[in-house]
Amino acid sequence: MATQIRNLYNPIQPTVKSSAENVTYVEFLPDIRLQPFIYCYWQLKTTQPLAEPFKYRVVTDSCIDIIFDLNNPEENYVMGFFKKFSEFPLTNSFSYIGIRFLPTMFPQFFNVNALELSHQIEHLSCVVPHLSDFISNRFSETQSADEIKNLLDNHLLSLYAKAQFNTDNRLYAGIEIILKNCGSVNVQKDLNTGISPRQLRRLFEFYIGDTAKTFSKVVRFQKFLNAKPTIQSLKQNKLFFDAGYYDQSHFIKDFKDLYGITPGKALKNYAEELPE
Repeated sequence: MATQIRNLYNPIQPTVKSSAENVTYVEFLPDIRLQPFIYCYWQLKTTQPLAEPFKYRVVTDSCIDIIFDLNNPEENYVMGFFKKFSEFPLTNSFSYIGIRFLPTMFPQFFNVNALELSHQIEHLSCVVPHLSDFISNRFSETQSADEIKNLLDNHLLSLYAKAQFNTDNRLYAGIEIILKNCGSVNVQKDLNTGISPRQLRRLFEFYIGDTAKTFSKVVRFQKFLNAKPTIQSLKQNKLFFDAGYYDQSHFIKDFKDLYGITPGKALKNYAEELPE
């Protein structure tokens, strides 16, 4: 099950493309051998200097990302699990590269407790020093996307070959239940995987960065985004019920916490940017 998360979960970041002129965001796949663990590489960059600093909003997706700017690769970071949306002030010129690990996979690669990274961005040098050194010394603003992908693929494949994976079936059975039910689960009743609730909580906190309940909430939110909603479909089809929300007010509160703005404003501004 540990290698099947990708088949059940599609974490998306819909906010960037419409955020500003002269800012582009693209995702590209890693080597196929890394795809069960790494959802994508991504690049967020300016096509020309902006008139003012850029505010980058990240919606909650339960993933852990490594982030660095090609213009200054020595400044590299790891972004842990956030239970709410995040906003980061950037300069008016940048070229950020990201590595988005699927849930549980960053701790598996590097034997790091995800809970210690939750709700914060840490210098990668304090968490995985050897990877920070590699990024600092091997990347520059002159490199193409293909060159970046090849460098990341080769290095991460070498790390994967050395990693000690703990494929605890009890943890991944719980994750599978949550993903297959699109986050609409009763954590106390539905996650009976053969261990106590306390043990399961410890596993989720170590490998995800938060509780099964919080993870379920994020999965439900992401399922709603993946439904490619529009304002019209939200009104007509009551998509918040389909996504497992009790009522509209409950849905709006969760959406604002996880996305940063109301669903009406988000869908008006960004619906065309959701995946086909």
